[in-house]
Amino acid sequence: MTALDQSPAVSPQATAWPAMLPRDPRERLAALFDPGTLEVLPVETEERSGTLAGTGLVHGVSAVAFASDARVQGGAMGTAGCAAIVAAYSEALARGVPIVGLWHSGGARLAEGVASLHAVGTVFAAMTEASGRVPQISVVLGPAAGGAAYGPALTDLVILSGQGRIFVTGPDVVRSVTGENVDMERLGGPEPHSRRSGVVHVVTSTDAEALDRARELAAMLSDQGKIAEDAEERDLSGLLPDSARRAYDVHLLTGKLLDTPGVELHPRWAPNVVTILGRLAGRTVGVVASNPMRLGGCLDAASAEKAARFVRMCDAFGVPLVVLVDVPGYLPGVGQEWDGVVRRGAKLLHAFAEATVPRVTLVTRKAYGGAYIAMNSRALGATRVFASVRILHRRTLATVPPEQLHEAETKLAAEHEATAGGLQRAVDLGVIDAIIEPSQTRHELARAIAEAPQLKGNHANIPL
Repeated sequence: MTALDQSPAVSPQATAWPAMLPRDPRERLAALFDPGTLEVLPVETEERSGTLAGTGLVHGVSAVAFASDARVQGGAMGTAGCAAIVAAYSEALARGVPIVGLWHSGGARLAEGVASLHAVGTVFAAMTEASGRVPQISVVLGPAAGGAAYGPALTDLVILSGQGRIFVTGPDVVRSVTGENVDMERLGGPEPHSRRSGVVHVVTSTDAEALDRARELAAMLSDQGKIAEDAEERDLSGLLPDSARRAYDVHLLTGKLLDTPGVELHPRWAPNVVTILGRLAGRTVGVVASNPMRLGGCLDAASAEKAARFVRMCDAFGVPLVVLVDVPGYLPGVGQEWDGVVRRGAKLLHAFAEATVPRVTLVTRKAYGGAYIAMNSRALGATRVFASVRILHRRTLATVPPEQLHEAETKLAAEHEATAGGLQRAVDLGVIDAIIEPSQTRHELARAIAEAPQLKGNHANIPL
């Protein structure tokens, strides 16, 4: 059992804080780390640098963090404060541990002129150097503008508290330049960044919840655990509708497949594909799943880009992938072509073809056209590809006497071949490895991951 498995769903200190944490960076770092584990880094910076950095434990796992001091010039980033962030990155790389940034900053200090701009640039360089080497998590607790907006955007995961705001230029500048009348929330709050822009991976109501999600994600990426041999099996056969034409919410499937629901990333942006970090039989995995409840599960430009970024992040940190496929194809239309579905869809093809982590595919109903290839097909190097006719026809088969079950399954498989190309033909070609029982799904997926070489990608995690 990992340190995270032993921890409660909400950290003890999270319940002790109000919705909006105090602006003191020491108190914010103390709320992030396990109680009593914060050690401030001995960085040579000015007392009023606007940044504090330290080390500590999250769910018993070592981590490094820094926090903007919003009480000093609104947390603006000057040479001394940027030096503290760069030092924190050096510490995280030296230790090989996650780094968490708590952002509440108006960007570069204008009074320092080009010196502060250069300093902010050194922060970006440090982030890029760390990309794909250690997990980087940003928690935005207040306004983060200019350089303080691009900082989080360069990291692997961005969490936005209810009071957080992210924008390059504030409402006053937007109003003066474009004439658009907008406030900070509508410009860079939870709604635009969780649903429209895709900048933010997780949105929370309170600061305490935001820090708790950061703790959970840091621990999952750092302490990934191992597949447990005695993992609980769960029967998935009752989760899909009998009719192949009926939509269903794939969260019903992922919730029962994973040990616990995990943390969904970008739940409101491109929701036709679901991306989740969670645990399967005790081991951290990344789930990419078609969601027939949205756009019928079709891939489109935004969902392909969303999934590609997630796949590359998992590959960079050695997180195995579980891909649940029920996809009728790519969404057609002029808007999609103009939105770059070819260019952005190619990102998903590249991401899966490049990935070296164990990656197992389960076809739950259908996989057609170019989307069949893109969703971790055998051609792109999937570790194992599974399917199950019993998931599709659970209720029909439940009424069949045991002695007639094989005949009924053969008939249903033939019907599926006529409408969808056929599972047996796919098995014969080697593009599907096996047709498995729904009651054995968790076991088969976990075993495939455990038996595969535990590799990781040798690349950075560019924000696609």
